Amino acid sequence: MMMIDSWCPDCNRPTEVVFDHSAGDRVCSECGLVLESHSIDETSEWRTFANESTDNDPVRVGGPSNPLLADGGLSTVISKPNPSSPNFLPRWHTRASNPDRSLLQAFKVIATMSDRLGLVATIKDRANEIYKKVEDQKPLRGRNQDAILGACIYIACRQEDKPRTVKEICSVANGATKKEIGRAKEYIAKQLEVEMGQSMEMGTIHAGDFLRRFCSHLGMTNQAVKAAQEAVQKSEELDIRRSPISIAAAVIYMITQLSDEKKLLKDISLATGVAEGTIRNSYKDLYPHAATLIPSWYTKEEDLRNLCSP
Repeated sequence: MMMIDSWCPDCNRPTEVVFDHSAGDRVCSECGLVLESHSIDETSEWRTFANESTDNDPVRVGGPSNPLLADGGLSTVISKPNPSSPNFLPRWHTRASNPDRSLLQAFKVIATMSDRLGLVATIKDRANEIYKKVEDQKPLRGRNQDAILGACIYIACRQEDKPRTVKEICSVANGATKKEIGRAKEYIAKQLEVEMGQSMEMGTIHAGDFLRRFCSHLGMTNQAVKAAQEAVQKSEELDIRRSPISIAAAVIYMITQLSDEKKLLKDISLATGVAEGTIRNSYKDLYPHAATLIPSWYTKEEDLRNLCSP
């Protein structure tokens, strides 16, 4: 609200008038008479975006521009009047151009998949960049779009050191299979190698990258999670030729067998996405090293001796 001087017909003299921006009313401060209602606020509408420089005009309204889209993502056109309707008034439309429309749709699907996986914004942005690079290199018509988008997210997670399993990506990829996403991943890697002239860098995955999330799915106690984390760290010093995901699942199985809240193998398989047979085989490889892997503070030596053999 702000105060201005104006003539009030009821008071019959100049009085201070309150201007209420939210309601658009001008009210006399003496008698409360509404002198003008629903007036238009002609002041600038301010907005700022954290990713913009201070040189940009802060009074321009609208969403932030997207550097991955032509013209920042928006173009303005006027619809043509219909000759059969002489009273037709042209309407302004703000819409994306045809190439951008397909990109916007892809970005929307990536955002939906990422949200369902609980991924941070940096991974979404990286996945968008990867898709844009591949789309610029060669049109993706005729390929499984969901598999391509899922593969972009998988690669983005690896590059941001927040890896997800292919099975986790499949769970949000609208029916795309592990095989389809695997092929899409190879295709994208090949296309990016052509563009950049070098091999595509993806961060190395470790069992610890998946462990906390798997433990959370199983509702394990903080002590059990801590013990499992120490165990997978020690496992990296051993020559265990198993995938990090399989090692994480086997360590969880071993830790839970030593706790009061034992977990069924099928539950661990469901939480980790690793087949029961694969967990058994990985557990078989880890079992001889149980005394080294399991922290001494977590279990007694006699409990280790009673640990079920593979």
